[in-house]
Amino acid sequence: MRRLPPALRLGGLGVAVASVFVIVAVSGSLSADRVRDWIDGLGVAGPIAFVIVGVVLSCMCFPGPLLAGAAGLLFGAALGTPVAIVSATLSALAAASISRFVAGDAVERIGGRRIQLLAAFLERREFLSVLYIRLLPGVPYNLANYALGLTRISMPAIAAATAIGTAPRTFAYVALGGSFGDFSKPETKIAVAIIVAMWVGGLAAGVAQSRGRIRLPGSASATSSPDVRSEARP
Repeated sequence: MRRLPPALRLGGLGVAVASVFVIVAVSGSLSADRVRDWIDGLGVAGPIAFVIVGVVLSCMCFPGPLLAGAAGLLFGAALGTPVAIVSATLSALAAASISRFVAGDAVERIGGRRIQLLAAFLERREFLSVLYIRLLPGVPYNLANYALGLTRISMPAIAAATAIGTAPRTFAYVALGGSFGDFSKPETKIAVAIIVAMWVGGLAAGVAQSRGRIRLPGSASATSSPDVRSEARP
């Protein structure tokens, strides 16, 4: 596969993921009642089955909030939260592994200097880089998973930062799903507060950075490096 041009491999991956997503979306093979009946029929193996299905659907760019909400609807907030976090973490590892296998050399071979500088900056801070991506609102979660696979960030760093960074928002969506139809529950109010707080905080950080109040540490040294990718690791 590596004999093919990286642009072709990267484009093929995008087409494949989009095609599977469209097929599943328009086929009507997924419905809330069908999934609930199937999970309920599995008994104690239901959470494990949900994690597996969640990983597959996430790799097809199925919206993460809907999966987290489904976990809350099926298992409640207490069990649904860890189930959804495990599913999100394994989804990140699966998508990153796929893109790294298919087109892991794309940044080095076809990425411009700005892309290479960004990749080098992210790679030097591994855990913190992924954690910031997970906490920042508006970043497409599933697309970020595939993008992380194009860097040299280690899989343990991706897993740890994803599990921690997605926990607050995942709990919020799980709580909303678990309280569907009864939004007077205390956990529902907490969930809404968490979502609002994360969005406001993320937007404030983004505005501050755009005005130059927050500067990325090490960016000057990165831009002066003749080979940013070779210096991505100590």
